Amino acid sequence: MPEALEVPTPHGPARAHLTRPGGGIRGALVLGHGAGGGVEAADLVAAGDAALGLGLAVALVEQPYRVAGRRGPAPARQLDAAWRAVVAELRAGPLAGGPLVTGGRSSGARVACRTAADTGADAVLCLAFPLRPPARRGREPGPSRQGELDAVAVPVLVVQGLSDPFGMPEPGPGRRVVRVPGTHSLAAGIADVGPAVRDWLATLAPERR
Repeated sequence: MPEALEVPTPHGPARAHLTRPGGGIRGALVLGHGAGGGVEAADLVAAGDAALGLGLAVALVEQPYRVAGRRGPAPARQLDAAWRAVVAELRAGPLAGGPLVTGGRSSGARVACRTAADTGADAVLCLAFPLRPPARRGREPGPSRQGELDAVAVPVLVVQGLSDPFGMPEPGPGRRVVRVPGTHSLAAGIADVGPAVRDWLATLAPERR
């Protein structure tokens, strides 16, 4: 069973649901949730299970606004600050030593990309990266967030639904994009999420330090 850890941040307590693998920890995967969802999202669970199978500890992190019972997400700067604080606390305690992969789904993926350098991430996992907000009520689509992906200097995996209304990120140097059936929820392609994450994590083994 996961161990729930309350972690102080500049914007109130966050909560990390930590699961340790049997047989010793070879590294860690820390994942954040989407803007309107929680850590129980099926793709986060599938990714976590894949990591546990490779001997990585898994922490699924609830942002302070979720812990406080608010549904609307906090501003990006608050999300990033809270994420940095949580990762730093975990790395100073239960996840000390070994390689670190950060990531999340949708908004959580963006947070992990923006903070990859600050958190010392060895790689970043993006589930359903929200590349470009879809057009609404006749308006043009929102601006692309491709720059957040391009700015990450460590290996990146994006797992994206083929019919995601937020669009499809492009592969790039050090960035793999796996296309699975379905939309932004990844529900239709959930059976493919775990294997994609497992295979990618396995390729990082030579880079572990």
